[in-house]
Amino acid sequence: MNALPDPSRFLEQLFNALSDDGIDVSAFELDHLCYRVETMERYAELQGRLLEEGSLLGEHEIGGRPIATVRLHVPFTFQNRTVAVIELPAPKAGSPSRLRSKSYPEGYEHAEFVVNMEPTEFAAHYPALDWDHSGAHKTVNADVRRSYDGCSVKFHRLGLAEVIALEKGEEPFE
Repeated sequence: MNALPDPSRFLEQLFNALSDDGIDVSAFELDHLCYRVETMERYAELQGRLLEEGSLLGEHEIGGRPIATVRLHVPFTFQNRTVAVIELPAPKAGSPSRLRSKSYPEGYEHAEFVVNMEPTEFAAHYPALDWDHSGAHKTVNADVRRSYDGCSVKFHRLGLAEVIALEKGEEPFE
Protein backbone atom coordinates (compact mmCIF):
# COMPACT_ATOMS: atom_id res chain seq x y z
CA MET A 1 0.00 0.00 0.00
CA ASN A 2 1.97 2.97 -1.26
CA ALA A 3 -0.69 5.70 -1.23
CA LEU A 4 -0.95 5.50 2.55
CA PRO A 5 1.69 4.92 5.21
CA ASP A 6 2.05 1.51 6.81
CA PRO A 7 -0.73 1.21 9.43
CA SER A 8 1.22 -1.17 11.69
CA ARG A 9 2.16 1.45 14.30
CA PHE A 10 -1.44 2.72 14.46
CA LEU A 11 -2.78 -0.83 14.80
CA GLU A 12 -0.21 -1.76 17.46
CA GLN A 13 -1.33 1.27 19.50
CA LEU A 14 -4.98 0.35 19.01
CA PHE A 15 -4.60 -3.34 19.82
CA ASN A 16 -2.53 -2.48 22.92
CA ALA A 17 -5.28 -0.10 24.10
CA LEU A 18 -7.94 -2.77 23.52
CA SER A 19 -5.84 -5.29 25.42
CA ASP A 20 -5.31 -2.85 28.29
CA ASP A 21 -9.11 -2.46 28.47
CA GLY A 22 -9.59 -6.23 28.42
CA ILE A 23 -11.54 -6.07 25.14
CA ASP A 24 -11.14 -9.35 23.27
CA VAL A 25 -11.41 -8.85 19.50
CA SER A 26 -9.75 -12.12 18.51
CA ALA A 27 -13.01 -13.57 17.12
CA PHE A 28 -14.00 -10.46 15.16
CA GLU A 29 -13.16 -9.25 11.68
CA LEU A 30 -11.05 -6.11 11.44
CA ASP A 31 -13.23 -4.64 8.72
CA HIS A 32 -11.57 -1.40 7.67
CA LEU A 33 -9.42 1.55 8.59
CA CYS A 34 -10.24 5.23 8.32
CA TYR A 35 -7.53 7.61 7.14
CA ARG A 36 -8.16 11.31 7.86
CA VAL A 37 -6.84 14.24 5.81
CA GLU A 38 -6.75 17.97 6.55
CA THR A 39 -7.74 19.53 3.21
CA MET A 40 -9.99 18.90 0.23
CA GLU A 41 -6.91 19.05 -2.00
CA ARG A 42 -5.28 16.24 -0.04
CA TYR A 43 -8.55 14.28 -0.13
CA ALA A 44 -8.65 14.49 -3.95
CA GLU A 45 -4.96 13.58 -4.23
CA LEU A 46 -5.18 10.56 -1.93
CA GLN A 47 -8.41 9.34 -3.45
CA GLY A 48 -6.76 9.36 -6.88
CA ARG A 49 -3.73 7.49 -5.57
CA LEU A 50 -5.90 4.94 -3.74
CA LEU A 51 -7.87 4.31 -6.93
CA GLU A 52 -4.61 3.29 -8.61
CA GLU A 53 -4.29 0.61 -5.90
CA GLY A 54 -7.91 -0.43 -5.58
CA SER A 55 -11.49 0.02 -6.68
CA LEU A 56 -14.00 2.59 -5.49
CA LEU A 57 -16.82 0.91 -3.59
CA GLY A 58 -18.59 4.21 -3.20
CA GLU A 59 -18.34 7.88 -2.42
CA HIS A 60 -21.16 9.11 -0.24
CA GLU A 61 -21.96 12.39 1.42
CA ILE A 62 -22.18 11.79 5.14
CA GLY A 63 -22.33 14.59 7.64
CA GLY A 64 -21.99 17.21 4.94
CA ARG A 65 -18.78 15.86 3.40
CA PRO A 66 -17.79 13.22 0.88
CA ILE A 67 -16.38 9.95 2.16
CA ALA A 68 -14.73 7.57 -0.30
CA THR A 69 -14.46 3.86 0.38
CA VAL A 70 -11.82 1.90 -1.54
CA ARG A 71 -11.17 -1.85 -1.67
CA LEU A 72 -7.44 -2.37 -2.16
CA HIS A 73 -6.34 -4.90 -4.78
CA VAL A 74 -3.62 -6.04 -2.38
CA PRO A 75 -4.77 -5.97 1.25
CA PHE A 76 -2.28 -5.25 3.98
CA THR A 77 -1.61 -7.75 6.74
CA PHE A 78 -1.26 -7.11 10.44
CA GLN A 79 -0.83 -9.94 12.98
CA ASN A 80 -2.45 -12.57 10.73
CA ARG A 81 -5.32 -10.24 9.83
CA THR A 82 -5.89 -8.80 6.39
CA VAL A 83 -7.57 -5.47 5.76
CA ALA A 84 -8.59 -4.49 2.24
CA VAL A 85 -11.01 -1.60 2.83
CA ILE A 86 -9.99 2.00 3.45
CA GLU A 87 -12.40 4.77 4.36
CA LEU A 88 -11.20 8.23 3.31
CA PRO A 89 -13.32 11.12 4.66
CA ALA A 90 -12.92 14.66 3.40
CA PRO A 91 -12.60 17.24 6.17
CA LYS A 92 -15.93 18.49 7.48
CA ALA A 93 -16.88 21.98 6.40
CA GLY A 94 -16.34 24.25 9.38
CA SER A 95 -14.31 21.63 11.25
CA PRO A 96 -11.52 22.95 13.46
CA SER A 97 -8.86 21.96 10.91
CA ARG A 98 -10.60 24.03 8.26
CA LEU A 99 -11.02 26.95 10.65
CA ARG A 100 -7.36 26.66 11.67
CA SER A 101 -8.16 26.99 15.37
CA LYS A 102 -7.04 23.41 15.94
CA SER A 103 -5.36 21.03 13.55
CA TYR A 104 -6.37 17.41 13.15
CA PRO A 105 -3.22 15.86 11.75
CA GLU A 106 -3.39 13.59 8.74
CA GLY A 107 -3.26 9.92 9.61
CA TYR A 108 -5.20 6.85 10.60
CA GLU A 109 -8.14 7.89 12.75
CA HIS A 110 -10.09 4.75 13.57
CA ALA A 111 -10.53 1.06 12.91
CA GLU A 112 -13.81 -0.83 12.79
CA PHE A 113 -14.64 -4.39 13.76
CA VAL A 114 -17.63 -6.49 12.77
CA VAL A 115 -19.17 -8.18 15.82
CA ASN A 116 -21.68 -11.02 15.86
CA MET A 117 -24.15 -9.20 18.11
CA GLU A 118 -25.80 -5.82 18.48
CA PRO A 119 -23.11 -3.24 19.25
CA THR A 120 -24.77 -2.16 22.51
CA GLU A 121 -24.82 -5.82 23.58
CA PHE A 122 -21.10 -6.02 22.80
CA ALA A 123 -20.39 -2.89 24.88
CA ALA A 124 -22.45 -4.34 27.75
CA HIS A 125 -19.82 -7.11 28.07
CA TYR A 126 -17.47 -4.35 29.29
CA PRO A 127 -19.65 -2.27 31.66
CA ALA A 128 -16.74 -0.60 33.46
CA LEU A 129 -15.64 1.14 30.23
CA ASP A 130 -16.85 4.50 28.99
CA TRP A 131 -18.55 3.80 25.63
CA ASP A 132 -19.71 6.36 23.09
CA HIS A 133 -23.25 5.26 22.18
CA SER A 134 -23.97 8.20 19.85
CA GLY A 135 -24.02 5.86 16.83
CA ALA A 136 -26.04 3.15 18.54
CA HIS A 137 -29.36 4.39 17.20
CA LYS A 138 -28.38 4.73 13.54
CA THR A 139 -30.91 3.03 11.28
CA VAL A 140 -28.13 1.60 9.09
CA ASN A 141 -25.32 -0.29 10.80
CA ALA A 142 -25.46 1.10 14.33
CA ASP A 143 -22.19 1.24 16.24
CA VAL A 144 -20.53 1.84 19.57
CA ARG A 145 -17.13 3.51 19.92
CA ARG A 146 -14.18 3.60 22.30
CA SER A 147 -11.81 6.54 22.06
CA TYR A 148 -8.15 6.42 22.93
CA ASP A 149 -5.32 8.90 22.73
CA GLY A 150 -5.12 9.75 19.05
CA CYS A 151 -7.40 7.01 17.74
CA SER A 152 -10.69 5.23 18.22
CA VAL A 153 -12.38 1.95 17.42
CA LYS A 154 -15.96 1.21 16.39
CA PHE A 155 -17.94 -2.02 16.59
CA HIS A 156 -20.70 -2.78 14.03
CA ARG A 157 -22.83 -5.73 12.89
CA LEU A 158 -22.01 -5.34 9.17
CA GLY A 159 -18.83 -4.60 7.28
CA LEU A 160 -18.57 -1.33 5.37
CA ALA A 161 -18.34 -2.99 1.94
CA GLU A 162 -21.47 -5.01 2.74
CA VAL A 163 -23.38 -1.89 3.79
CA ILE A 164 -22.40 -0.08 0.59
CA ALA A 165 -23.43 -3.07 -1.55
CA LEU A 166 -26.79 -3.33 0.24
CA GLU A 167 -27.41 0.40 -0.23
CA LYS A 168 -26.76 -0.04 -3.96
CA GLY A 169 -29.05 -3.06 -4.11
CA GLU A 170 -26.13 -5.33 -5.00
CA GLU A 171 -24.96 -8.60 -3.61
CA PRO A 172 -22.33 -8.06 -0.92
CA PHE A 173 -18.74 -8.59 -2.06
CA GLU A 174 -17.25 -11.81 -0.78
